[in-house]
Amino acid sequence: MSETDEFPRQPLFRDINADDDEQETTIIESICIHCFKDGVTRLLLTKIPFYKEVVLMSFNCEHCGFQNNEIQSAGEIQPKGCKFVVNIKNTDDLNRRVVKSDYASVKVPELDLEIEAQSQKGEITTVEGIIERAITGLNQDQDRRRIEHPEVAANIDIYIQKLSSLKEEFQAFTLIIEDISGNSFVQNPLAPATDPETKVTHFTRTKEQDETLGLYSSGDKEDHLLKPIEEGSWPLENLEGEVIQFPTNCPACRSPCVTNMKVTNIPHFKEVIIMATVCDVCGVKTNEVKSGGGIEDKGIRFEVTVETKEDLVRDVLKSETCSLLIKELECDVGPNALGGRFTTVEGILAAVKDQLEESGAIFRDSADDGSRKKFSDFIAKIDEVIENKRTVTLVLDDPAGNSYVQSLADDDQKDPKLKVERYERDYDQNEELGLNDMKTEGYEEH
Repeated sequence: MSETDEFPRQPLFRDINADDDEQETTIIESICIHCFKDGVTRLLLTKIPFYKEVVLMSFNCEHCGFQNNEIQSAGEIQPKGCKFVVNIKNTDDLNRRVVKSDYASVKVPELDLEIEAQSQKGEITTVEGIIERAITGLNQDQDRRRIEHPEVAANIDIYIQKLSSLKEEFQAFTLIIEDISGNSFVQNPLAPATDPETKVTHFTRTKEQDETLGLYSSGDKEDHLLKPIEEGSWPLENLEGEVIQFPTNCPACRSPCVTNMKVTNIPHFKEVIIMATVCDVCGVKTNEVKSGGGIEDKGIRFEVTVETKEDLVRDVLKSETCSLLIKELECDVGPNALGGRFTTVEGILAAVKDQLEESGAIFRDSADDGSRKKFSDFIAKIDEVIENKRTVTLVLDDPAGNSYVQSLADDDQKDPKLKVERYERDYDQNEELGLNDMKTEGYEEH
């Protein structure tokens, strides 16, 4: 019997399935924090549908009866942090679903409410649930405070009443969630259309924030483990003909696998880095494209009219900083949703459809009939575009200037269905690209 047959490879994180006999919990002896005797902790690695991988932990002490259940994120830390600023204007907004990681801070400026990062465990909740949890936390030990510190308890009671009024008598307020890990999320009730009451920004972490997440900085002067590559030892000519492999983890099941990377040149554009990963365990295949050059001096915006089969086969390079807008369908896809990829117009549309079907509707199981119908109707419209039954305008906006759309004419300016515009970035766009740390001419220092 081979090693593969004796120890069959399975994904580290699998869906919970009653028929999966091999999905067992890991049992660890651990100390009870109440009686300090030996208890048992059970660990289960699994996945939450339409979210990500988690570790379920359950502790039980047979001596004193103490029990504790926790959930921890096992998903990867995103390349950038995220910040959601949501205007809560009516009672329906209180029902917005929220994914809040351990590293997310919550603020309500109107009440000077601030919940610091890592002060609470990550959870899947609603806007109302966040307020309710804050009220519950403030109510703890209030009876003892009323005896020992009556003035402090009275002030806390007043503040609790203000928080309660947000949901009971309803008062409009602003909810700000900032997560340095990038793993938090606030539901868009108008999806796939843009939510005018929500502003989402992504930011480059500082060195201190990376250290909080346990991320190693390769630029640390104290590092003696990494040896820098000598200048000229890897000429671009050699890299373009070389396929480089490096170990990584599967983005779906987190099992060890290998990523292939190659530098190639796109005619009439620039060098790009293509990375492809195939997981032998779960079979998932991914590909990603990154620009081989730096950030351009100006951003670039493409408008493509899609109405014939020829329009669907245009080559498209969408960088990881490029957002996508389909005007007629009121569909706005942020730069981080689809990542970087080299494909065609049809491939981009298919990617939008696939992401909505597989993971875009993060709370699809609990959505109301109206929301489910909205997603179904939108997917049907995407199919009509792919089948040339509907004409749309595709807008790709890349503030880094590293995206590209093929022209079907000899000169871009002569292609009647393609408009190309270069523009100066504003302060917020420079901020997302991490350029405001440098003194950028024409921008006010903050």
